[in-house]
Amino acid sequence: MSELEYPQDLRYTAEHEWVRSGDDGTVRIGITSFAQDALGDVVYVSLPSVGDTVATGDACGEVESTKSVSDLYAPLAGEITAVNESLDATPELVNTDPYGEGWMYEIRPSDAAAVDALLDPAAYQGQLG
Repeated sequence: MSELEYPQDLRYTAEHEWVRSGDDGTVRIGITSFAQDALGDVVYVSLPSVGDTVATGDACGEVESTKSVSDLYAPLAGEITAVNESLDATPELVNTDPYGEGWMYEIRPSDAAAVDALLDPAAYQGQLG
């Protein structure tokens, strides 16, 4: 497990998603090293549409791998402001760069303070067992 990364500047969810706050009030969301490692080779990603409104916990997309299909859950309520269109052609970015080029989508949270309520890196790693 030690080879998997969990950047200190991110917040995490129990559903293995990460959240990075942006300078413009939006947050960028992707899946963690643990999630991409458990999924195996990602072959397709279905993302929400820009302009969609999601509630915390809503299923808003899917990640399909050679092993399984997993839902993406919105870690925060808000409006989708961007999606990573690069994943259409190169879904393997989720495996090779989960915290960078493999990001999934961005949300403008309806409650910016909700980000602080998510798991910090130590709490996330602690719940992994």
